[in-house]
Amino acid sequence: MGIAKTGSRIAVLGAVAALALAACGGSSSSSSSSGGGGEPQTGGTLYYLTNAEQFDQIDPQRIYTGEDLAFFNGTIYRTLTSYKFSPDAAEGTSIVPDLATDTGTATNGGKTWTFTIVDGATFQDGSPITCADVAYGVSRTFATDVITGGPTYAISMLDIPSDEDGSSSYKGPYVGTGQELFDKAVTCSADNKTITFNLNRPVPDFNYTTTLTAFAPVPKAADTGEKYGDAPVSSGPYMIESNQNGKGGKMVMVRNPNWDPASDTYRKAYPDSWQVDYGLDVKVIDQRMIASSGNDQTALANGVEPEQLAVIYKSPTEPQAEYAGRAISELDPYVRYFAINTKKVPNLKIRQAIAAALDREALRKNAGGDFSGDYADGVIKPNMGVDYAPTGMWDTLLGQKIPDTGDPEYAKKLIAESGEPAPSLTFDYPQSPTADKAAAIVVASLGKAGITVTPNPIEPGQYYGVVFDPEKAHEIINAGWGPDWPNASTIIPELFTPVGGFNLSQYDSAEYTAASDAAKIEPDRAKQAKMWQDLNTKAMADVAAVPTRFGREQRITGTKIGPVYLWPAYGSWPYGDMYAVK
Repeated sequence: MGIAKTGSRIAVLGAVAALALAACGGSSSSSSSSGGGGEPQTGGTLYYLTNAEQFDQIDPQRIYTGEDLAFFNGTIYRTLTSYKFSPDAAEGTSIVPDLATDTGTATNGGKTWTFTIVDGATFQDGSPITCADVAYGVSRTFATDVITGGPTYAISMLDIPSDEDGSSSYKGPYVGTGQELFDKAVTCSADNKTITFNLNRPVPDFNYTTTLTAFAPVPKAADTGEKYGDAPVSSGPYMIESNQNGKGGKMVMVRNPNWDPASDTYRKAYPDSWQVDYGLDVKVIDQRMIASSGNDQTALANGVEPEQLAVIYKSPTEPQAEYAGRAISELDPYVRYFAINTKKVPNLKIRQAIAAALDREALRKNAGGDFSGDYADGVIKPNMGVDYAPTGMWDTLLGQKIPDTGDPEYAKKLIAESGEPAPSLTFDYPQSPTADKAAAIVVASLGKAGITVTPNPIEPGQYYGVVFDPEKAHEIINAGWGPDWPNASTIIPELFTPVGGFNLSQYDSAEYTAASDAAKIEPDRAKQAKMWQDLNTKAMADVAAVPTRFGREQRITGTKIGPVYLWPAYGSWPYGDMYAVK
């Protein structure tokens, strides 16, 4: 699932992803309903209201926020497998066939996976989707100088050798270096219907990887490289008619006339169109959603500002009677944390001082208190089941117990032990009113320890595009992450190894990476879980990140939209299953 939308309500455009969390919180009494009542209906327009001024990415190989994966997979991109639409924690993280006829066949001890493409699947121009199109889409992820910011599972899993610097010997389709290596690792049958992935190690759950849009087909002739997201070719039931970024901008999606529902039993495609309204003030979004008049009756939004929580909810788990059926409050798949750039803050004592000084209680209160979730002690969430164990982050790892309000005096002691003066740092975050207040808390609490922090607000839709660039990212980076499927193999390697797709910490320890690589291939699940637990603790001991909370999220729709539940696969709305009530 990957990146979580950062900030209080960037849940779709511009933040974290997450995914198949099998134990992802379950559903509360308010978690599933058809907001407008009645059976699903065809027709109408669904409106998506957001404060972001653009999507973080629209290019399928570069999408890596959970909300965006859910949105675009439900509308314009098909993948070999997809997650079942359901509010149930187990069902909603189980996979079903999508572009493939089944969920794949594993042979060679899990090192070889084969999928056959369904009949009748086409792109928006009516041309058939073939094995070669899927293979080409996957090949784009190897062009890491062009296709940036997306998941890197293909690079780490496919049986393609590496160069001495650790990068893949295949450099992607644009330069063609090592193309023969890719063509050996990913092969197509003579009829161009069956695709085979040859892996460098057994991956028994590889068919979860193929839910990511990084494995979506792309027609080679239409690929414009870095600009492909400006005019992507749809393989789903909708296509982009227009997209104008910025405040007051809109994205309009209309029906794809060449989509054949007989070839796609997964997406319901109930609405005639979708409209995304960019750059709205978050307070205005809340007011519009609460009022639910006009077009807003079939609108949805992500997140509720803290000042409206008491208006809409009786408690962190139950809405007020008048909002029942269209407001939800659920545990989401994400851990919220601050990545510490270990390249720019190499002194461990300084990183420890940052963690010790931080007022996590004030941050949690600002985010909504009990509505925002529980205090976090690492990047693996308790609802991950066997992979979670307490790290001792706030009890022992920093040298002594740290209160939730922080301990600036102890932080000063750590700075003194560092042999360096108190640092001046910059804090990157996606801007919103609530996030601005959080940044002020960071500035104030670290300031008490003598650490100077300069806040750096970034437009939400551009946020990850900025912080993914090592030249643009600063010392402290607001982030969130959820597993791409129910194994911490989609957390630890992604966040804290050089080949990870979300290593904002720039953490690079040969010993740590070797231990992570060993955990990936450990066949004993209980033993593997202990390895992930230890690696989680090690990353916290090195303060590669400062965990703040295990998230809970509130959302609301208009009165004439359904179904209303938090889809556990992505911690998102179930976009491909939603409809407007006439």
